[in-house]
Amino acid sequence: MSSFAPTSSDSANSGASYADFDKDDAVFFKGIEKIPYKPDAGPSESLVYKHYNPSQVVRGKTMEEWLRFSVCFWHTFRGTGADPFGFPTLVRPWDDGSNTMENARRRLRAGFEFFQKLGVKYWTFHDRDVAPEGSNLSESNQNLDKIVELAQELQAKTGVKLLWATCNLFAHPRYMNGASTNPDAHVFAYAAAQVKKGLDVALKLGAENFVFWGGREGFHSLLNTNVRAELDHMATFFRLAIAYKKKIGFNGVFLIEPKPKEPTKHQYDYDAMTVIAFLRTYGLEKEIKLNIEPNHTTLAGHSYEHDVVMASAYNMLGSVDSNTGSPDLGWDTDQFPMDVKNATLLMKVLLRQGGLQPGGLNFDCKVRRESTDLKDMFISHIGAMDTFARALKCAAKIFDEEVISKQVEERYKTFQSGIGAKIESGDTTLEELEEYVLQNGEPSQISGQQEHFENMLNYYL
Repeated sequence: MSSFAPTSSDSANSGASYADFDKDDAVFFKGIEKIPYKPDAGPSESLVYKHYNPSQVVRGKTMEEWLRFSVCFWHTFRGTGADPFGFPTLVRPWDDGSNTMENARRRLRAGFEFFQKLGVKYWTFHDRDVAPEGSNLSESNQNLDKIVELAQELQAKTGVKLLWATCNLFAHPRYMNGASTNPDAHVFAYAAAQVKKGLDVALKLGAENFVFWGGREGFHSLLNTNVRAELDHMATFFRLAIAYKKKIGFNGVFLIEPKPKEPTKHQYDYDAMTVIAFLRTYGLEKEIKLNIEPNHTTLAGHSYEHDVVMASAYNMLGSVDSNTGSPDLGWDTDQFPMDVKNATLLMKVLLRQGGLQPGGLNFDCKVRRESTDLKDMFISHIGAMDTFARALKCAAKIFDEEVISKQVEERYKTFQSGIGAKIESGDTTLEELEEYVLQNGEPSQISGQQEHFENMLNYYL
């Protein structure tokens, strides 16, 4: 991808030159206007919202407030469609494939035009997504500073905000054995320096959160791994980041994103409960929450909504990388979420906890390598946003009618009085419970009614 070669399907941009794209008023998505809300649109109309109406009020908040959609920069503007078995397929007319600052600026301008036309209020990025890495840390920081200046201008001009920033501590060869868990202290120090700069950037751009994804914080073999030392070092890394965050006055929320495997065989942030246990073990639970990616949840062998439910149950759910995968394939496919049922189960959790703010629903998703048209970039996000809008309305109706919640409450009614109330409050003993059973005999068999609850959920979809 070393030359400007728009595909025939992107003919709206054909003939444009990089010189044109370098102008501040360049139009990267010619022929595509701001996506409208059109509830009566037919099935073949894909460049419209049929369900997402940002100003529509649902249970006291607008859809825009509940959903807080965000576009990720890495998949949407750095993805090439390449996979382990094939070369890049996504040729973008503004991207010459080079690792230059000029190309980075074009990508960023294209990104903000996309955010505006899509109508989202937030974006996310890794430090190395937006600015090329230099030959040393100083040069990398200088490149990042220059791009951040442009990002500031574009944020001010468009009103688009930074949901969260993060650092890429997994792609460079120096991190092949991990970053904070690397057996080499020099690598640990380099990762810490990179995060320091990342936090400076997050503060400057007004990021509302900062995410840590331990892409290589794990192991391939226990034969060469000191697990306790690596976990201790990772905790130290977070403590250093927390200290620096407070020193510079960054008020964003720290988030850890769990994933069980890929690229390592086993990653320390395996799933939500593993991360919560880690945070509680090292006394970090008041400083860090979780950013849940459902595709990662299913890789851990759980249901789509599992980690969202578990994190929220302990008041640790901070944000969601709203994507999905193909469980039949067994690897991280980062697909756009189009399943209304799964989205409804997720929205039930968000309604129950009162929303995600200052987190959001970040589309950590990539178009399929066969979806090569520029309009596919829009259609994929539109479809996912409509899916969550439909899910929000479904979940709101479930909450309003309280049919399911009352029947769940009924299942646990024995804990509301008598011996159950004493168990609930912790005001009992094993001796007392033994005496209760001796007096009352064998418990009655009570149906869990799983199929009944599944039917009730389907009624609302």
